[in-house]
Amino acid sequence: MASKFRQRRWALAVPFFTQSSTFSELWPETRRHIVDVLDRGKYSHGHKVVELEEALAAYTGAKHVVGVNSGTDALVLLLRACGLRPGDEVVVPAFSFVASASAVVLAGGRPVFADIEPDGYGIDPAALAAVATERTRFVMPVHLFCQPADMTGVGETARGLGLAVVEDSAEAIGMRYGGTHAGLLGAGGVLSFFPTKTLGALGDAGAVLTDDPVVAETVAALRHHGRFGPTAAHFPAINTTTGAVGVNSKMDDLQAAVLLAKLDRLDADVERRAVLAHRYTELLADVPGVRKLPSVLPRRADVRGVFYVYAIEVDRRDELAAHLAARGVGTETYYPTPLHLQPCFADLGHRPGDFPRAEAACRDALALPLYPDLREADVALVCQGIRDFYRFAEAA
Repeated sequence: MASKFRQRRWALAVPFFTQSSTFSELWPETRRHIVDVLDRGKYSHGHKVVELEEALAAYTGAKHVVGVNSGTDALVLLLRACGLRPGDEVVVPAFSFVASASAVVLAGGRPVFADIEPDGYGIDPAALAAVATERTRFVMPVHLFCQPADMTGVGETARGLGLAVVEDSAEAIGMRYGGTHAGLLGAGGVLSFFPTKTLGALGDAGAVLTDDPVVAETVAALRHHGRFGPTAAHFPAINTTTGAVGVNSKMDDLQAAVLLAKLDRLDADVERRAVLAHRYTELLADVPGVRKLPSVLPRRADVRGVFYVYAIEVDRRDELAAHLAARGVGTETYYPTPLHLQPCFADLGHRPGDFPRAEAACRDALALPLYPDLREADVALVCQGIRDFYRFAEAA
């Protein structure tokens, strides 16, 4: 009996993320790229990385794409390449993954937090203006979950304050604002290819997007121990001149191979995510306790959102997550603690209540499973679990 029960739970389980079906379908193309890497014998920072950079430039419209080993390193190197000096302030939204702020510290700067806008999760341009000081040199909007931040408002405020804009567009592949791909609305942006991302590798990888050739050249050097010169961008000689203190942030060619295989179906995956998100919205529209469903805000007629995450805001969030887990449904909390209250930033002196919108999002937001392998029957199962939780709660 116990064995049958475990089998039934497994059959009904909806993991927060899986891509097993995707890779089964993509294996022939993936294998072709991997064999090419093996035949060349160059496993890091080689021809396959160049091929991926060129393909991403064509997809995003960026003049320059520089592959690195993670989205976090991409942010650090981009800030350094844009001229961040020790102690310079960078305004960051208080609601984001910790890397948005830790990258500022790792690049030598000081994060300054701002609250998010009331109708979305992007930085509030009015809050940006309120926290900027004479030491502030950059603002880093973060494009979260399903849409770009308000780049019109951010851009206008930044210009008025004399700030450079560097985008944390790690989640934003495929998103566009005013016809321009996210990450190309300021000095530059980044992409993360962490496995759960809309375009995900089988491990860590990232990239910098920019239209500035000097920024691109500097990032290309910094990712490989600061080696400048005509052969430094790829296939560098051991004795290439070191012009700056860089790091080892080269992209592995095997990750580039996986990403190239998946890039061809990216638009189809984006569309599949939109279909599943629409189904979630239909099924959850009238559920008591579900207070906010995601939607792409009508900032401009030509904004293109991409559902990387389907995040809802709910009553009794942690209890709901536990209820779904007991039914075999995976969820994630984005993000349980706002950045200004993270212990690693305690020296900045913030207290609860400083950024109430960010704190409310951390208290109430819950991400549901959303990925191309997900079936509509899985979506229905997740939504039924949510409906049952609030029905039982009302009855109690």
